[in-house]
Amino acid sequence: MHLLRDWAKKARVDPPVVVTVDHGLQPGSSTNARKVLRWARALDLKAHLLAWNGSKPKSNIEAEARQARYRLMGDWCRKHGVATLYVGHTRDDLAETFLLRLARGSGLDGLAAMRTVAAYPIPGFEELGLVRPLIEFERSALRNHLKARAQEWIEDPMNSDPRFSRVRIREAMVSLEAAGLTPVRIAHAASHLSRAREALDVVTAAVLKRACRSEGDAVLVEASALLSAPREVGLRALAQLLKGVSGQAYRPRFERLEGLFDALAEDALGAGRTLHGCRIAPAPSSLAYFGSDTLMIAPEKARKAGKSCGTSRRPAN
Repeated sequence: MHLLRDWAKKARVDPPVVVTVDHGLQPGSSTNARKVLRWARALDLKAHLLAWNGSKPKSNIEAEARQARYRLMGDWCRKHGVATLYVGHTRDDLAETFLLRLARGSGLDGLAAMRTVAAYPIPGFEELGLVRPLIEFERSALRNHLKARAQEWIEDPMNSDPRFSRVRIREAMVSLEAAGLTPVRIAHAASHLSRAREALDVVTAAVLKRACRSEGDAVLVEASALLSAPREVGLRALAQLLKGVSGQAYRPRFERLEGLFDALAEDALGAGRTLHGCRIAPAPSSLAYFGSDTLMIAPEKARKAGKSCGTSRRPAN
């Protein structure tokens, strides 16, 4: 908030507008949210409080809260004609996310670095962008900056609650740093993977352009084109197709994606399988665009379809 306000003043552009979300998950959350509003208005910034109302989840709280937060902020941005949301992720957040995804068995996409400029992180807000201007800075540097400005901040009690996986990773990082695995080293590794991801995106787009055809809400796919590509490219192409048909923002879990890919390779698909809101099955003879090798990927019953084949649009980095 302080840094964006200073930058806008120096650049002679409109000042940022502050939005803060009261998740309602803790006693005093409303008081803390209103404190943020007071700090913003003390800087002559417009500020808005967004509340997550209704029943709250009993499990998967982190993910559900994140979805609710981005949905509320996305709705506010859309309503007020704001095209870009700036968030305060730091290098520490990048390192923690890398280790969390590593523990979950994520593939290349999951392990690649958070982008400085990225698509909005939940579906339904394709016109909005996300910017992480502090991703090269460590959390301690930001705290020191606030201390130098005599600016108080709020520590979220959930950041020390061992029920949450990110907190456990944060605690483990003390030992990892002692062994030389610092947030800087992790960030560099994630950046290398990000460059590899960009190269693979180009190759994957070429495979998809040649090997699939839209058919209403479904996609017809030449299975042999996916299987003859390098395995990582074939997996990425399959994931992209599943995302496109289902309309989901994220690819399926890597181990389940590999299971489906292996079933295709071993001719063990049978009458078909479901994954990620899609049904994957041999295409009927009337739609066998690529001959007997044609697969049809269609939305599961009672699910609304998303986009057709191709790579998803990403803002320039």
